[in-house]
Amino acid sequence: MNNIYSIITGTGSYIPTRQIKNDFFLSNEFYESDGRKLDKSNQEVIDKFLEITAIEERRYVTNELVTSDIAYFAALEAIKSAKIDQEELDYIIVAHNFGDVKFDNKQLDIVPSLAARVKHSLGIKNPNAVAYDIPFGCPGWLQAVIQADYYIKSGDAKKILVIGADTLSRISDPHDRDCMLYADGAGAVILEAKISETAIGILAHKTRSDTLEYSKMLLMDKSYNPDFHNPDERFLKMNGRRLYQYALEIVPQAIKDCLDKSNTQLEDVNKILIHQANGKMDDAILKRLYKLYNIDKMPENVMPMTISWLGNSSVATIPTLLDLVKNGKIASHEIKNGDILVFASVGAGMNINAMVYKN
Repeated sequence: MNNIYSIITGTGSYIPTRQIKNDFFLSNEFYESDGRKLDKSNQEVIDKFLEITAIEERRYVTNELVTSDIAYFAALEAIKSAKIDQEELDYIIVAHNFGDVKFDNKQLDIVPSLAARVKHSLGIKNPNAVAYDIPFGCPGWLQAVIQADYYIKSGDAKKILVIGADTLSRISDPHDRDCMLYADGAGAVILEAKISETAIGILAHKTRSDTLEYSKMLLMDKSYNPDFHNPDERFLKMNGRRLYQYALEIVPQAIKDCLDKSNTQLEDVNKILIHQANGKMDDAILKRLYKLYNIDKMPENVMPMTISWLGNSSVATIPTLLDLVKNGKIASHEIKNGDILVFASVGAGMNINAMVYKN
């Protein structure tokens, strides 16, 4: 029996040119959340940060660029990779969290939507190419892919552009140690409808939102520096310890639920592409996932990582990771025809999602 499946036919990414190593933060003044100045040297803070996160550097956009610009750059690469006519796109969905935040003006700018701006930059004339945004925390890009899958399987769409882009460097508090986590970037894919007798492309997905207890683990709040020059300015804040515990408790089971939904065994999975938020946390999530299957020895090279040199670029991490692996830019990793991939993310909301994909 023939069914409609959503397949990824093109990928693209934009990696900003500003390379920010950890010693960039040696001159920062760091404070505790209660306004007390840290009693440790910045070198101690940075060394501990590296030990916990595995982040050695990250990328920032140059001053003249905003999120919709880099979303457009990634979109161009994805369209070129898929070899499609962009006028045939049915939807353009952009996942982001903070809109176009300018270097010299932190005011939120989301009118028109970033998707509308990308469509304009692409020069698409087709009014039936519907452009809209989705804010869903770090899992936003994957959730946009899930929405696209619904459109395709319903018969409503044949070609969809899905982009994840953020400039977290613009909304991070320079007086909060967590600012070292955040990075900028953009990634994109083209999803197309394919009729097939055998299951291919997106096999299953699963999403959950734990808002009752965990909605404020990521939020916008004032600077930790009590003497910050603009007391009304708000920055991204995170309850890192609780978020770490939450992710370890919930993400592995969410992935297992998605694998079960697709009737896929973990042993058959070739690659796990997980949101790059914290290297230590991702390793722990992976170990707990395999423990759910009573597997003590994990396979080598199952989880490609970019966090050591790209940091946490929120919605851009997974599509960027996919593009780099697809193009042979991460050593010892490749994706072959027939491979089973698992995508998973966790972030503000708190939201978690997972997807099983057959290449």
